[in-house]
Amino acid sequence: MSLKPTQLAGSALAFGALATGVFAVALARPTLKQPPLTNPLRVSVISLGADKVEVTVTNTSRKTLRIPKWQLPVDLQRSNLFRITRDGVEVGFEGAMIKRGAPTAEDFAILRAGRSYRSVVELGTAYDMSKAGHYTVTYAAPLQYASLSGGTRLQQRNGLPMVAQGAPIRIVMDQKATFPNGRRISPVLPANPVLSDVIGISTVACSASQIATVGNAVLSARAYSERAKGYLNAGTTGSRYTTWFGAYTSSRYATAQQHFTAIDNALDQTGGQVTINCGCNDNYFAYVYKNQPYQIFVCNAFWSAPLVGTDSKAGTLIHEMSHFTVVADTDDHVYGQGLAQSLAISNPTQALDNADNHEYFAENTPALN
Repeated sequence: MSLKPTQLAGSALAFGALATGVFAVALARPTLKQPPLTNPLRVSVISLGADKVEVTVTNTSRKTLRIPKWQLPVDLQRSNLFRITRDGVEVGFEGAMIKRGAPTAEDFAILRAGRSYRSVVELGTAYDMSKAGHYTVTYAAPLQYASLSGGTRLQQRNGLPMVAQGAPIRIVMDQKATFPNGRRISPVLPANPVLSDVIGISTVACSASQIATVGNAVLSARAYSERAKGYLNAGTTGSRYTTWFGAYTSSRYATAQQHFTAIDNALDQTGGQVTINCGCNDNYFAYVYKNQPYQIFVCNAFWSAPLVGTDSKAGTLIHEMSHFTVVADTDDHVYGQGLAQSLAISNPTQALDNADNHEYFAENTPALN
């Protein structure tokens, strides 16, 4: 994979055939106080054969753009930037599902006016492209925290992030693909897990003090999930539910019930099935691989978080547990309480697919009825 700035090439970035995948969209409407804001990022996606694609992201504005590096096609295994289907069925992301905090200065890339980032990525490193079939590939990166010089955030009128999105391209795999060793993500199995006799979880690469901290976090997460499940099983539809999951419908409410029943059941396991891995030194809260239950990697931000409350250790475990395919199969559409609330208002179905909404519902801080 390579990543380099290139000059804006007008002919290459014009709207064209589906195979070139170029798309830009205006996502805000005029208001009395400011002119309409158009998404300044234009995305081109070109198939290079098999699962390899070239992605070009261009700043078409006259201002410098600051964008978190994880919203660029830099490290595919740590950023879910594509929506892929095979014969109409979604192909799941198999990379790390990361709970991130607010980015620091070093987390941003600078994209000056008229400049582009171009990268060649192999989709099979993070998505299952091994089977024969007709694939539809769409680049779609939510632009939370991205801003133009002067401080203008790339937001829709409803406050949610704009999306850097390319038109879909189609890739036909005529036969089952075989990738060289190392291309696909291999299972991450616990190394020398230690089973806790107290609460029945396994730990990996944790010091004695970390094991004690993790134990308290698991107990608090179990209490959170039990209370959240009880709230939903009682049929309560107060402000706590509507704040984090939006307007009531019976089908969406049933989905929330199913999710928290599954989260609670998963956390309550006491035979060492849940593994907390302390070996992560990145500045995240935590991450998991969706198809590798129930191992949760806790990272630097986890240790400085409060035990309970907003963005807490206990809440982080709820967030990550919701990601597993066998639990609730959630995604990370937005991060933070403010955008999670906006998502519940504008798109309740997506709020039910967002891990932070589940965490904030469980933490219930400040308390809602």
